[in-house]
Amino acid sequence: MRRIAILGSTGSIGRSTLDIVDAYPERFAVVTLAAGKNLDTAYEQARRWRPRLISLASEADAEKLRVRLQREGIDEVEVVHGARGVVQVATHPEADFVISAIVGVAGLEATYQAVKAGKTVGLANKECMVAAGELLTAEAKRQGRPLLPIDSEHNAIHQCLRGGRLEEIQTIWLTASGGPFLNTPKSEMASITVEQALNHPTWKMGRRITVDSATLMNKGFEVIEACRLFGIAPGNVKVIVHPQSTIHSMVEFVDGSILAQLSVTDMRLPILYALTYPDRIASDLRFPLADLRHLDFSPPDMAKFPCLRLAYEAAEAAGGKPVALNAADEVAVAAFLEGAIPFDKIPKVIEEVLDETEWGNPESIDKVLLMDAEARTAARRQVQRLTRSTSPLPRTASAIRHGE
Repeated sequence: MRRIAILGSTGSIGRSTLDIVDAYPERFAVVTLAAGKNLDTAYEQARRWRPRLISLASEADAEKLRVRLQREGIDEVEVVHGARGVVQVATHPEADFVISAIVGVAGLEATYQAVKAGKTVGLANKECMVAAGELLTAEAKRQGRPLLPIDSEHNAIHQCLRGGRLEEIQTIWLTASGGPFLNTPKSEMASITVEQALNHPTWKMGRRITVDSATLMNKGFEVIEACRLFGIAPGNVKVIVHPQSTIHSMVEFVDGSILAQLSVTDMRLPILYALTYPDRIASDLRFPLADLRHLDFSPPDMAKFPCLRLAYEAAEAAGGKPVALNAADEVAVAAFLEGAIPFDKIPKVIEEVLDETEWGNPESIDKVLLMDAEARTAARRQVQRLTRSTSPLPRTASAIRHGE
């Protein structure tokens, strides 16, 4: 029986994980949940799963949940809150597997503490690896525990590598759908609306990650994550546009052999793979091979999607650059979603912040978080310059911080 803690239980990955638990009750049990700000969903999850511990973002919501559960006669669920509560969820002594699915660096400290506590971690949060991947992988190595990728691309790489060794890799190929603007002329990028950017052709995801997919920054983050998870130099990680999203990633070995992983576009499959690794178990998540008629591939347009170029530059520079990349992107995307800047200014904000960044390698999670906060401040300054306004940004753009 694998006992699971879920960081981000009310998001799409968290809900998909609970679907897996529901389908295999003899294999998995829910121990703790970190539910963020979604009080109603947290209440339903607490009623259904009766975790030992559940955390919400605010103290006020935690108290409301506590009262609602008590009215139902549910006294065995402990309710906590804030960043400390998320760490409690991640390090609970009864949990042996932690799903890290909180978007952004909000889940970084809890993920690190889970690794440090000797938990096996399933990573669905690429921002943790972008900002602090070297620290996380080093601690996992010390603990003798794997970091198991849940992102479909890195999960695919992990599966392909069961057919070869790390030292035999020539190139990792990350496939990209190309997003909703694959065929949009560069001249029209400035007029892209929020609604258009949130209309991903393949996956249903959260707002930030969907915009990141539209700018190809999401693929840039995946390049950095692949470098850190598999110990590969940025020059050996390539992105290739594959609109069908049939192949999730490929690994090319030194002898010229290429292994590709194909499956349905359903996140339950990589979650199930991570939860059962090193075993595989039967599921009904079948890919219809009869539908496999053609596969298209093309190189990404770096001029039209400069965020991908910026991610490669940050990966090569290392140090604090990836921290700044992630922080600036989060602020810029929030500003776009609120209408403060146009779509094509997202990379402008990020590039300006990267130009300001001169930090060396962060030696601790606290240092990563300090770098992150400084980069967010710089990004907000850039947004204000672009909007030519001296007034503060709306609350939701100016208050993106760790766990708030």
